[in-house]
Amino acid sequence: METLQVNIHEAKSQLSRLIQAALNGTEVVIAKGGKPLVRLDVRPRVRGRRTIGGQPDLLLYMAEDFDAPLDDFDPYLTAC
Repeated sequence: METLQVNIHEAKSQLSRLIQAALNGTEVVIAKGGKPLVRLDVRPRVRGRRTIGGQPDLLLYMAEDFDAPLDDFDPYLTAC
């Protein structure tokens, strides 16, 4: 992993560039007087698990004959 060390003044003026570098996998260290103080870390992406029907008052219904052949397709089914 590549490490990029910058001083506080440069970090203030180049924050967007440093954030992008961290997002691209570079370790970004901010130093004062040449001594490392802090490291810019990328937070893990936290994504909630998607649930179907999780909306309050949402009624989900599937008819009993959902997967039954449609009448319109009868001529095609008998031709096979």
